[in-house]
Amino acid sequence: MLVINAKVYTVDKDFSLAESFAIKDGYIVDVGNTKSLQKKYLSRQIVDVHNKYVFPGFIDAHAHFIQYGLTLQEADLVGTKSWEEVLLKLKSFASTHTEGWLIGHGWDQNDWTEKTFPDNEMLSLLFPDRPVLLIRIDGHAVIINKKALELSGIIPGTRVDGGEVEIKNGKLTGILIDNANRLVYSKLPGTSVETLKRAIIDAQENCFREGLTTIDDCGLNVHEILLIDSMQKKGELKMRMYVMLADRKPNYEFLFSTGKIKTDRLNVRAFKVYADGALGSRGACLLQPYNDKPGWTGFLLNTVQHFDSIAVLLKNHGFQMCTHAIGDSGNRTMLNVYARHLHRKNDLRWRIEHAQVINKNDFDLFGEYNIIPSVQPTHATSDMYWAKDRLGQQRLSGAYAYKDLLKQNGWLPLGTDFPVEDISPIKTFYAAVVRKDANGWPPNGYQLQTALSRKEALKGMTIWAAKSNFEENEKGSIEKGKFADFIIVDEDIMSINEKDILRTKILATYVNG
Repeated sequence: MLVINAKVYTVDKDFSLAESFAIKDGYIVDVGNTKSLQKKYLSRQIVDVHNKYVFPGFIDAHAHFIQYGLTLQEADLVGTKSWEEVLLKLKSFASTHTEGWLIGHGWDQNDWTEKTFPDNEMLSLLFPDRPVLLIRIDGHAVIINKKALELSGIIPGTRVDGGEVEIKNGKLTGILIDNANRLVYSKLPGTSVETLKRAIIDAQENCFREGLTTIDDCGLNVHEILLIDSMQKKGELKMRMYVMLADRKPNYEFLFSTGKIKTDRLNVRAFKVYADGALGSRGACLLQPYNDKPGWTGFLLNTVQHFDSIAVLLKNHGFQMCTHAIGDSGNRTMLNVYARHLHRKNDLRWRIEHAQVINKNDFDLFGEYNIIPSVQPTHATSDMYWAKDRLGQQRLSGAYAYKDLLKQNGWLPLGTDFPVEDISPIKTFYAAVVRKDANGWPPNGYQLQTALSRKEALKGMTIWAAKSNFEENEKGSIEKGKFADFIIVDEDIMSINEKDILRTKILATYVNG
């Protein structure tokens, strides 16, 4: 195959441009100009791009691929503007999904006029005999009705380490935060293999439409890994996957016995650990109390001893440790745990996922110990409306500080965290560079001093994301010897006016040529 008449951003070490490249057996074999490559190669297939723009396939360095696919089968509550709208959408969904648990996802009280958690009184009245589970946008809080509370055995006074069962005026509100969610999740019926397969295929279709060719799925279990591998071998799943296993004993036992799993489409060598919760649900662990909830600092989801023990295990077995950390205390805790077990110069590429709020005294730990901050730019533009309420002005200077984090190691992988955010890498690029919402607010950009350049953002979604997965020698750029994973785009996101970036369309996505 020859790709010709293109403006190709190769994202090689010189960030060079090309017009054409040649592909054989799924690999790029040459890169150059159209005239010379047409002379050099007799090709059976010509892809004439007609002066459109070609980029390496986008890599999402932090997402929840299977979870996203499953949400496509649930009530979609994303973008609702009130609790009343949530209930209306749920009633409509329930009329066509009449059996079993009623599950929805995506509500966010920060988008409502009344920005407090709802209670489950109306939910229980509407659905007295059917258990209901509604998952907050970040996945760190849920609300359940009375029937689900009964099935979960939750009563006033139920306590959970690293979580909260909310009570007001002596009554359960149905709100569960972080580890308390497990009380209800343990009562859900198991997901069938056919349901998982459908979720995977649905997720793949939408991701290819957005120009994604590799997804980091953060926190899966053994049976899901085996299903992914089986579907890839049968040709049902063409998406390349970098998978982090969840912090659970059976997952450690499995990977310690098998060793790292590496094929052309699947890479399993990492574990996902949770330090704290989310800022939006006030589960993120802060050094000082929340600005809008005096006396409350959030919480860690496990003990420091647990994090230390996992660090020792993973270092001894040569696996990557990837830890969700949002608050400045959660980040400090994990940075110190990592520092205790890493040499100052290492290539283990242990990651802090989100690295959302960092105390000014802790930034240098990323660079000193080669700890990789893995960030999601759309979190900044989703949270910017209320982050100051949570943190106050002084702490805000160390939040969503992508330029400061980039300086630590000289590279920075980017992702979306979908389905918490939209799956679109174009929105990731826009948020990283422009730091505004789709309506152009705020006019001067949100904390624009820590925005990334267009070049940095593109590298974060391609070669740097590949590097965070130990895959920079096989993908992430359009170079000889690498997988032929690339996309054709209708606009040059590297030069067009910022207001036009979000109108960019992915015209084609290629994996393996």
